[in-house]
Amino acid sequence: MSFVALRRRAAQPAASAQPLASAAAPAPLEDGPLDSANTPGRRPALDWRIRFGVLALIWGFSFLFIKVGTQAYAPFQVTLGRLLFGTAVLAAAMAVKRVGLPRGARTWGHLAVAAFFLNALPFSLFAYSELTIPSTLAGICNATSPLWGMVLSLVAFSEDRPTRRRVAGLGMGFIGVLTVLGAWQGFSGLDFGGTAMALLASLSYPVGWIYLRRTLAGTSNSALSMTGAQLLLGTVQLAVVTPLFTSMPTSFPVVPLLAVVALGALGTGFAMLLQYDLVAEVGPTTAQMVTYFVPVIATVAGVTLLGEHLSWNTPVGALIVLAGAALTQSRPRRRAPAPSRH
Repeated sequence: MSFVALRRRAAQPAASAQPLASAAAPAPLEDGPLDSANTPGRRPALDWRIRFGVLALIWGFSFLFIKVGTQAYAPFQVTLGRLLFGTAVLAAAMAVKRVGLPRGARTWGHLAVAAFFLNALPFSLFAYSELTIPSTLAGICNATSPLWGMVLSLVAFSEDRPTRRRVAGLGMGFIGVLTVLGAWQGFSGLDFGGTAMALLASLSYPVGWIYLRRTLAGTSNSALSMTGAQLLLGTVQLAVVTPLFTSMPTSFPVVPLLAVVALGALGTGFAMLLQYDLVAEVGPTTAQMVTYFVPVIATVAGVTLLGEHLSWNTPVGALIVLAGAALTQSRPRRRAPAPSRH
């Protein structure tokens, strides 16, 4: 969830609040640098559908980049490189748009917590998980974030009331996860450690979203400024941790290095800019639909380019997970008011 979506959510009445990863009703954006797509008389160079597809491809291939990067570098090193190159892209965008960093110790403190749960922790967990599980499974585990988000939002926000549709979606998603993992086979051949880390990474995202929603949803700072600061703090966190648990690489193989660069510059930095642009133009509802294409692309990339094995239960379970996640984020149709009688 981007800061743009959070600020749109903050503009809503409490009664209309939706679960995490769902969309809020359109509201005016306060961000000057990020709402250029909505400026009258100015059209983006590329249709939003093309940018939507590019974003899905970038995020889908991110799991392949992680797998390739960890073939030569330690997971913490892959994560540090990802955050470093992602921060560099956002810093360049901030320089071009002349956007400064946010001010205030309170804001920076909240951003440090958000950086841990939205960047440092899940990025590291995914990198460690792909040491023992296929990138396809990691991408499918990532699709469970809306399911975790629904459960946590019901606890954290009194206005997020459970509905039959959302409860059914949660149950369907749980069945989909069991299908992916092959529960009827006793989870044979499954690496529990790697799978657990991938699922924990997916859980970490909604924890971070909830924290942001509670603390920084109404901030007056630019979304670009806030996210740039968040990635910067995540980079600092990994810069402290990485030397403690890894040693300097003795060589720098080109292909894994390029994978880390692409993971950071494209999968983190450029992808965030694309997401902001889409949210500003078509709203968070449509923009966040990209989540449901990511595991499909991750699966195709892992099978075709990395030669990963794919049994029938993996794609079937993934489809069930996505259907369940979509149900948890769907809105009930509002009934039209009955005509008044005179």
